[in-house]
Amino acid sequence: MSNILVLLAFVFVANCAQHSVKFGKKCTQVAKDGTYEKSYIWIVNNDTNPDFGKKITKQNCISAESS
Repeated sequence: MSNILVLLAFVFVANCAQHSVKFGKKCTQVAKDGTYEKSYIWIVNNDTNPDFGKKITKQNCISAESS
């Protein structure tokens, strides 16, 4: 139980900084070699790559898993 509380505290603290937290199954686009990244929790640094939040979508998961 304490591990879950620590994880939730980390997510909320990360959300207060220059990061944004995205929940739900999202994937990156499939690369030329057929690889992609899939996660249910994404912590995105808005300063480093402001467009990364647009690159992870549910639609990418559907297209990646169907191929």
